Amino acid sequence: SVPLLQAAKKKNSLNLLELPEAELEEQFVRGDGPGGQATNKTNNCVVLKHVPSGIVVKCHQTRSVEKNRKIAREILQEKVDLFYKGEDSDVFKEKKASEKQKQEKKRRAKANLERKKLFKEMQQLDKE
Repeated sequence: SVPLLQAAKKKNSLNLLELPEAELEEQFVRGDGPGGQATNKTNNCVVLKHVPSGIVVKCHQTRSVEKNRKIAREILQEKVDLFYKGEDSDVFKEKKASEKQKQEKKRRAKANLERKKLFKEMQQLDKE
């Protein structure tokens, strides 16, 4: 059970819903976090809202307003796709696949560690 909106921010999603500009509200605000004067005096943080669904995205990953606008739109598009399609969304499917790969990798590492431990025990017994 992956929370749907947390599965967003995955790349390589092909079949995402289109977002018409008429459905978006965009604001530029001062960012927060580390960065001092570069952050505190410039309005380069983008707040993007999809009006029909009410989903809001805040993006302050770079110092460039244009890059932040682009990134915010990508993230919002993925979240809106998840909101409307749910488990049928490509973003959700990618997230589930990556979790499955991660679990398989962890399982293999654990099995390998057990084999090494058994091998060391066998060597200890051979020495005695």
